[in-house]
Amino acid sequence: MRPIDLNHVMADLEGGPVAYAEFLRVPAMSAGLYRVPAGAQDPQTPHTEDEVHLVLQGRATFRAGDQQVEAGPGTVLYVPAGEQHGFEQVREDLVALVLF
Repeated sequence: MRPIDLNHVMADLEGGPVAYAEFLRVPAMSAGLYRVPAGAQDPQTPHTEDEVHLVLQGRATFRAGDQQVEAGPGTVLYVPAGEQHGFEQVREDLVALVLF
């Protein structure tokens, strides 16, 4: 077991541009925190792995493929490998836990 304090990871992301901080990588999985400041453009491109976002804070529209949903704290978003996706209209600083 390796406990991780997400408060320390979040502190590293504060105040800067769009950022991703990976805090776990093992052969079958990786995890990190993703931050998109209010008003910023999300530069994500399709990934080679399936992906799950758990929105921890903030509000935005999330688009994946031809679907669009409103996302806020507690929203879980699944994106299959290779699918175009990203946060749009980020209205409040957004932080998401991301699992690959």
